Amino acid sequence: MTLKQALGIPACVLAAALGGAPAVTQAQQIWLPAACDIKPGHQLVNSGMQSLKSAFSTKFADQRTKDLKDAERVLTQAVTTGNQAKNPAAWYYLGRYYLMAGELGGADSAFTKALTLAPTCKEDIGLYRRQAWVPVFNTAAAAWQAGNTDSAIAEFRRANQIYQAEPLGFIYLANLFVSRREPDSALKRTDVAKYHTDSLVYATRMDSAAKYFRLAVSAASDPKYAKDRREASLNVARVYHSEKRYDEAAAAYKEFLRAYPNDVQAMASLAELYLRGNQRDSAMALYAAIPAHADSASADDLFGAAGAVLSGIPQAPDTSELDAACAKALKKKTPTLTGRQLSARCQPAAADTMRKFHALADPLYRLGVQTYEAGLAKSPYHRDALYNMTGISFMLNDTAKVLPLAQRLFAVDPMNRLTLAKLAGAWQLAGKKDSALYYITLADSLPVEVTVGTFTTNEQGAALEGLFTNFHSKPSPPIKLTFELVDGKGNVVASVPQDVPAVDPGANQSFKLKTGQPGIVAWRYKRS
Repeated sequence: MTLKQALGIPACVLAAALGGAPAVTQAQQIWLPAACDIKPGHQLVNSGMQSLKSAFSTKFADQRTKDLKDAERVLTQAVTTGNQAKNPAAWYYLGRYYLMAGELGGADSAFTKALTLAPTCKEDIGLYRRQAWVPVFNTAAAAWQAGNTDSAIAEFRRANQIYQAEPLGFIYLANLFVSRREPDSALKRTDVAKYHTDSLVYATRMDSAAKYFRLAVSAASDPKYAKDRREASLNVARVYHSEKRYDEAAAAYKEFLRAYPNDVQAMASLAELYLRGNQRDSAMALYAAIPAHADSASADDLFGAAGAVLSGIPQAPDTSELDAACAKALKKKTPTLTGRQLSARCQPAAADTMRKFHALADPLYRLGVQTYEAGLAKSPYHRDALYNMTGISFMLNDTAKVLPLAQRLFAVDPMNRLTLAKLAGAWQLAGKKDSALYYITLADSLPVEVTVGTFTTNEQGAALEGLFTNFHSKPSPPIKLTFELVDGKGNVVASVPQDVPAVDPGANQSFKLKTGQPGIVAWRYKRS
């Protein structure tokens, strides 16, 4: 799993960024004095205010330049040699000057001082801060969409400098650091120095990502940003977890769970870290608590938690390697032992190793199954969850579950060879070799293989992307599919026909489909 997948960053993040900031209000189009209870109270401050008003109202560029210079001069004089440093109006209008001049750092500093002296101006100052933030935010989002990452980062930083009362700018800045190139672990030995340099830069970027997610948490104090606050807080832990900075990740998960004690994904992820730290009792207590909170968790949260549970299972030991190592050691001590004698002496040690593995792994597999089942009860057509559950049930030799699950998977994704392999294996486990052979043959005879790569949903609808692959030695015939996008109960919300053109041998054909219908949680398709 990539870091971006771990963080759950949606594919539509750029579109959300571009549409996330409302337009500038009409209040910017006319000159307004302070809307809070402050007055200039001094000749210099009043002169500065009048110059700002003139600069705002004039149609002539040279007059505007002169008025702005006059405003800067007299307002700066007021707060330095004019004995007006304690006058909130002086700082307020100096902040307004800096906004008109495009100097957001100066505006931030001046407005901060004005607010300290006149707390009742919070709403008015917040309005001007946000009005300055919107165009810079949109410039940053456009730069990101154009692939200009450095420019996007610089502009998001400028935007966040002037306005910190909403989390969006911090969230997108954090995501930008996450999405930057990770160091290439496959670099040649001659590139070791470059690899270490890149790794250091990458670690710094991840520190920046965690920093901005934390700032997003602070900025999301308004209840309307509750979802953003929750996700940003969890993403702090995910960043550290993905970097294998386990102590920092555990601390962040604990901090998150103090605020959201029933979050099943955080429970599962922290439990996995406990297992890594040989704190098995603590890990199992957290894992065991997950099914108890299934009712309050979403299907996606439960699927994520199930994946985290399974990630805590160590790799099964290779008994053939254990037997070989044991036999080699015994042969050195007693060269006369026969192969059968060596096997007889080594098998108990290998069996004991496997018993210990299953004592650790099987409870986690069962918890993973429980968690997947809870998620599938809420979203029964989720392809990846069905695929993973089928695999686990096969591994556990659960004949009662594996075939029904494989059949449900086939009903969702019938033209994928991995799906058909799962169904063939389920029939094999059930002792039905003819049925197993049928689905193996069906997999080989597919005109094309269908692979859905990404599926995203939001309140406005859903989008799906994938590939049609011709794995044969001849061109594939054109066919027609129908994708059904369904709600949590399997009701069809939207039906989208999809023409599959002829595909050359060994080639792929990408496809995309989109619908504006809300309420979609899963997809399935069938041949028309």
